Amino acid sequence: MNTSASPTATSARAEQLMQLEDQYGAHNYHPLPVVLSRGEGPLLWDVDGKQYFDFLSAYSAVNQGHCHPRIIGALTKQAQQLTLTSRAFFNDQLGAAEKQLCELFGYDKALLMNSGAEAVETALKLARKWGYQEKGIAPNMARIIVAEHNFHGRTTGIISFSTDGDSTGGFGPYMPGYQVVPYEDLEALEEAVKEPHVCAFLVEPIQGEAGVMVPSEGYLKKAAAICQAHNVLFIADEIQTGLCRTGRMLACDYEGVDPDILILGKALSGGVMPVSAVLANDIIMLTIQPGQHGSTFGGNPLACAVMRAALDVLMDEKLADKAFALGEIFRERMRQVQAKRPELVDLVRGKGLLNAVVINPTDDGRTAWDVCVTLMEHGVLAKPTHGDIIRFAPPLVITEEQLNAACDVIEEVILAF
Repeated sequence: MNTSASPTATSARAEQLMQLEDQYGAHNYHPLPVVLSRGEGPLLWDVDGKQYFDFLSAYSAVNQGHCHPRIIGALTKQAQQLTLTSRAFFNDQLGAAEKQLCELFGYDKALLMNSGAEAVETALKLARKWGYQEKGIAPNMARIIVAEHNFHGRTTGIISFSTDGDSTGGFGPYMPGYQVVPYEDLEALEEAVKEPHVCAFLVEPIQGEAGVMVPSEGYLKKAAAICQAHNVLFIADEIQTGLCRTGRMLACDYEGVDPDILILGKALSGGVMPVSAVLANDIIMLTIQPGQHGSTFGGNPLACAVMRAALDVLMDEKLADKAFALGEIFRERMRQVQAKRPELVDLVRGKGLLNAVVINPTDDGRTAWDVCVTLMEHGVLAKPTHGDIIRFAPPLVITEEQLNAACDVIEEVILAF
């Protein structure tokens, strides 16, 4: 890859395709002006054949890299046999997939859904049902504690406890039964869970969408202990942080925390199709009975075959260890850039290959968005969040040589900005 290639103007074909989306699609995203048509490993190509390093990984859905041959092989093999039966019948793929999930993460039961938001909604329903049946909370009085600046999805239920104005504005009325406490504030959490109607605390081990906010060491372990002491379920949303992204199979593994309910998604399919899962032990999972929750596509044979291959790739290729080692290299490279441009690069943070660089606006008003556009022009794709934060999260299959080549581009762009 020629990392010093001059920026090129958007082609007529790319402009036409972007215009097509603009004319016929909802305007609920603000993508970078690049039209992608092919991917392999950590690399992407646009419709004009220009190559890029992917440093977003579809928000960590493609931890295993684009179009991993083992995952695509499982997809195509199963797609030619059986794709969907609904849960009205048994199929020959679901049980083995559930067994693999439960044995890998240490739970009695798994419930497969499709999107991450569906999995979060499933976990919330499980927590409430457990609260009524096991904790003895009065009907319709269950409360769930969440962290400020959370991001768990965009359903009307989930945005009811969001503190992000873009997610909530104009979409009310909101669902009751939630209380927000500051992220990392253990005193506020302990005070909140003393209320007898509280059934659960839902938290991201690292707040991804908020800008890769990494809590202080010990926060998760102490939060889980507080929950246990007050008979409150600890729910970990590891949709973005799980599956080797942070240098461990789960971000909770850094502190030896076993969530009462674990939520997984994104890389559970290697980015091939929507697959999500909720894991819990019998005392929680079996509170939901037939007819009380489900999904036509949840646990479909195609998804199960893809998920099993995706998990095998994570384990066989030791992607957690790789993410840990490469993350150390990336953050050291970015800190060197920060030392050279401290007035522009305010902060570098992250774990494994989930990292953020905080950019100060320039005197002429340019922001992290402008940095990302320039990076795109020079062959690295990343996306800002909350205005001043660039999230850098390449596929975990990236080599050290490729990582350093991308870091060279990032350094070149920032030093010249």
